[in-house]
Amino acid sequence: MCTAVEEAVRLREKLKEAVKSIKVLTVGPPKAVETLRTALAMGADSGIHIELPETAPSPEPLSIAKLIKASIERQKEPIDLVIMGKQAIDDDAGQTGQMLSGLLGWSQATFASKVEIDEANKVALVTREIDGGLQEVRCKLPLIVTTDLRLNGQLPPV
Repeated sequence: MCTAVEEAVRLREKLKEAVKSIKVLTVGPPKAVETLRTALAMGADSGIHIELPETAPSPEPLSIAKLIKASIERQKEPIDLVIMGKQAIDDDAGQTGQMLSGLLGWSQATFASKVEIDEANKVALVTREIDGGLQEVRCKLPLIVTTDLRLNGQLPPV
C-alpha cells in the first residue's frame, strides 16, 4: 500500500486541484487499522477499514475486488484512478486489480513503474514492467493501476 499512497501523493502535488482527495482502503482484521494510520501519516485524506474477524480465513481476490467495487460505488465524488499494490502479502496472487477492472469495466495497467496523468484528455500514460523490459501504455480514465516496486524509485530502473 505504501507505494500506492506515495504515488497518489506525488500525483496530487503535480496535478494540484485535479486530485480532490486521496482515500485508502484496507480489508482485514482489527490490526489492519495500522496500515490506514500509516497511509494517513503519508498524506492520505481519509481511510476505510473493512474489518474482518481475526479468525476469518483470508478472503479470495474476487471477494476483495467486489468489496472495493462496492466502496467505489458508494463514494459521492467520482473516482478516476485507483492505485493498488500488485499483490497481497498473504497469497501473492496479483489478481485483485485485474478483477476489479473487469467488475467496473475500467481500463487497467498492471506492474506500473511510472504514471503520468493528462487530466485535460482524461488519459494516463503508464510505463509498466514486462519480461523484456518496459512498455508504455495509454489508458483512458477511469483506470485501475497496480504498482511495481520501481514506482517512486523503490528500486533502480531496469
